[in-house]
Amino acid sequence: MASVRGVRTDVDAATRAAIETAMAHGIVPDRCEVLQNGSTLVLRLTESLVARVVQDLDGPRQGMEWFARENAVAQHLAAKGAPVIPMHAEMPPGPHEHSGYPINFWQYVQRVEAEPDAAEAGRAMFSCHEVLRSFPGKLTHLELLNETSGVLDSVEQRKLFPSDTVALLRERLRSSSAALEHFPHQPLHGDAHMGNLMNTTIGLLWTDWEDTFSGPVEWDLASVIWNARVLEEDHESADAVLAAYRDAGGSLDEEAMKHAMIARAVVMTAWYPILYPDLSEERRERLKRRLEWLETGGV
Repeated sequence: MASVRGVRTDVDAATRAAIETAMAHGIVPDRCEVLQNGSTLVLRLTESLVARVVQDLDGPRQGMEWFARENAVAQHLAAKGAPVIPMHAEMPPGPHEHSGYPINFWQYVQRVEAEPDAAEAGRAMFSCHEVLRSFPGKLTHLELLNETSGVLDSVEQRKLFPSDTVALLRERLRSSSAALEHFPHQPLHGDAHMGNLMNTTIGLLWTDWEDTFSGPVEWDLASVIWNARVLEEDHESADAVLAAYRDAGGSLDEEAMKHAMIARAVVMTAWYPILYPDLSEERRERLKRRLEWLETGGV
């Protein structure tokens, strides 16, 4: 994009919404670099400004409440020095809405190529959990798990999975959710897989707080290690995450971890046909392996 002062007419509606919102607050974009293009569009608009635009306007989440919740949690964490990507200081936190698109704005950080170290990931997770305990806002108890029950209703109605698969997912979700009710709860990341941990020039930073809710810390740890433990059979990395979390001062309950691992597998599986309607061969294989793991009782 050579110039956006007049906002080019050939940019799509989501991009235009981000550009016009930035300009309305006195920031004139000098570029339009696409960092991610899926249900959420992530654009770098200046040297330091990144816009995140929800493109899936017909998705299961409607309204702005969940976006506002993400903003509040991210601001709290950044203000307390937690390892997170901060919102952009020159834009009102919002969330913003323009032409029907929910938008928020973040500080650009430079990613480095090296994969995040497993032990550092565990320590970064503990740092966030420590700060989250003082979050003053209200978060819904086990919200993502409860939301997934509704997603399964949609999956069943649309016949995206066979009926016996839906029944398996419902039972695993019900039993593990009931078990997790009995463990201590606090504010969580909610979707703390390694794809939401960026290795940057200023260290490891957690991002994407839209799924934040209240639950046992074991949920976030299960999210961090699930792929390594089950799909990749990289037990060394999974163990390193948990050991570093404990060494930093955290505590984990093995029974809670077991049920968090099962519930995490159900959530990932239930959302798969919603998030990825056209499965690649790799995603299809991952889905198959998750279901096989759940059929064995998560062992």
